[in-house]
Order: sequence, then C-alpha cells, then structure tokens
Amino acid sequence: MSVWFVTGASRGLGAEITREALHRGHGVIATARDASAVLEAHPHKPDGLLAVNADVTEPGQLTAAVEAGLAEFGRLDIVANNAGYGLVGAIEETSDKAVRDLFDVNVFGVLNTLRATLPTLRAQRSGHVLNIGSVGGFATVPAAGLYGASKFALEGISEALHGELAPLGIRVTIIEPGGFRTDFLNGSSLQVEPAAIVDYVAGAGPVREALAQGDGHQPGDPVKAAKAIVDVTEVAEPPLRLQLGSDAVERVEAKLELVRRELDQWRDVALSTAM
Repeated sequence: MSVWFVTGASRGLGAEITREALHRGHGVIATARDASAVLEAHPHKPDGLLAVNADVTEPGQLTAAVEAGLAEFGRLDIVANNAGYGLVGAIEETSDKAVRDLFDVNVFGVLNTLRATLPTLRAQRSGHVLNIGSVGGFATVPAAGLYGASKFALEGISEALHGELAPLGIRVTIIEPGGFRTDFLNGSSLQVEPAAIVDYVAGAGPVREALAQGDGHQPGDPVKAAKAIVDVTEVAEPPLRLQLGSDAVERVEAKLELVRRELDQWRDVALSTAM
C-alpha cells in the first residue's frame, strides 16, 4: 500500500485519482477547501480515505493536513498536485487581479504543497511527485495564454525539481492532459474574463467559442486518465512528462515540429552570436 496526498480531491480529475488509488488499496489523504465535498464524492466512505480541509493558498492548512495524514497512515508516498483552475481571456484583456489569483492557486499553491510534503519524502528517501499540468503548459493557444503561463511555470518547476530530488530517490512526473470530460470547462473550474477589446475577436474569439461550447464534449475519459496516472507511479522508471489524450499528443507533436523547423531555419543566426 502507498499513501497518496491529493489536492483538489473533491471533484474532476482529483476525485477520479482518489477513487482509482482507493480502488487499488492505497491510502489517500484527500484534501479540498471543504472536506465534506470529498466525502460527498465518496458516499460509501471507502477504507483508506482521509478527507482533510486544506486550501492550497494557506500553508498552515497544508502542514496540518500532512500531520493528520502521518498520524493516520504513518507515511507519505505520492503527492498529486491537482488543485487548480482555468482562465480565459486575451492577455491584454485580463485583469491583474485575475492573473495574480490564478498564479496563487496554480503556481504558489503547488509550491506551498511541496514545502509541506517534501520534508517527509526527503526523510524517507523515497516518493513520487505528480504535478498535474496541462498540454497548455507545453503548447498554449490564444485566449488561454495566462492559464498556459501558470502551467508553463509548473513545467519549469517540475524540470528543476526532477534534478533536485532524483539523488534522494524521489521521482517527479508532470502530467499534461488534453481535454477531458470533467467539470473543468464549467463555472466551477473556469473563469472567463469579458471580451472587452474588439481587436482581439479574430485572434482570441475562436478559442473562446470553442471552450464555451466544449463542456461535456471533450475527447478524454477522466476514468482512463486516472488509471494512467496511478499506473505511472507503479513503474520502475516513470517519465518526466506524461501526455494524456490524443489531442495532447497532437499538440505536443506539432510544437516539437515547429521548434525543430525554426531552429534549423535560424541555426546560422543563433550560432553567429557565439564567440
């Protein structure tokens, strides 16, 4: 049995990860701003579930959640940084407050969770950190650039963390999902800034419309995603990145092709600046 620490565990992908881990006999410290919502998602109260109040923007609550989990299970093995939400709006249209609030959860919330959990993993010299990012953190699109920026930040954090923790026997994987049929595109997980600048209708409008109409029609199955995420913690050599969904694979492949093409095209200019 492993012990999981899952943030944002009351709904969406976090609830599915929690459900899959419990199904396999693992213990789960399932956190949410309101722990009662976690219990509502698991009405049969399965063995191994510990629901704890923890807002990722409140470091003290995360520390208390870890302490409660250690008191219950005696160890901590897998940290799934899942809490987060989306933001739609062209860069110039999006308010400063909206961006700062987003980064408080999607970036600083992850850092708070890592500070609360990593001391235990380091003491054990074992564990696995799963940072739930997005394909938008590898290849973003108009109208989702600031959400993408928060997930790009998570990519950078995860790459560095991978190198820092590997010598201690702790693994790091960033999960890059595409579109999955969770509640991510409804008002509970997606904030939409007003389309206030007409000049951005052409560039950002199509993505705005696609997201507005996409709820429930995403190609990905969240139950299968949760299975893949739990599976990756059970292999001897997990990847640094794991894309989930056919749309995620397509977008990553397209960006890699573009970067390679531009690198080749401008190689002489790049190398001409060397000594």
